[in-house]
Amino acid sequence: MEDQASNGVKIESSWKEALKDEFGQDYFKKLREFVKGEYQHSIVYPPPKNIFRAFELCQFDKVEVVILGQDPYHGPRQANGLCFAVSEGVNLPPSLQNIYKEIESDLGQPLKNRTGDLERWAKQRVLLLNATLTVAAHNAGSHQGKGWEEFTDAVIRKLSDERENLVFILWGNYAKAKGAHIDRTKHLVIESAHPSPFSATKFFGSKPFSKTNEYLVAHNKKPIDWL
Repeated sequence: MEDQASNGVKIESSWKEALKDEFGQDYFKKLREFVKGEYQHSIVYPPPKNIFRAFELCQFDKVEVVILGQDPYHGPRQANGLCFAVSEGVNLPPSLQNIYKEIESDLGQPLKNRTGDLERWAKQRVLLLNATLTVAAHNAGSHQGKGWEEFTDAVIRKLSDERENLVFILWGNYAKAKGAHIDRTKHLVIESAHPSPFSATKFFGSKPFSKTNEYLVAHNKKPIDWL
């Protein structure tokens, strides 16, 4: 974990090293002050300890799969630092319900675990990354354009440049746009419609989970247990 004395950012040590060039940049200093002020003066999600939870659960050199979301959920007890996930005991949002339906259809098996906290995936080398890591309560997109996107672009670029044979899963146009930072000659990029109810008919049948596992196995890597 990053200690507060150096730059005020607490993040897992392998990511601290990989992203060290970002923390001193002007955009990140402004972002840090903005986020600090928001937490002091309003309700912001996720809880501060979970802002960098995706990084804590999946170290830089362990990442094999990246799933990219947009914003954290903006309702009480929902956001937990992992994209598309919700805290234990919270009702599954529609997008996650559709993700689970696609898993069962794609893999031809029923889910073993229907809870909304996707920590079980993160611990299997899946980086569950939102493009924006914080949001004001009940105000979707409220922390966009403040610097988070630049930071998460740097995350994607670093993974693309320094790792090989990763799988990037990009759902929806917002995620696809961030795919510009991925070297597709050395990584697999899976793109489809977003799993939200507005576009789910185009999402269903895209088979991202079997495609991911086939690629991992073909490159002598352990498949993900999505169930």
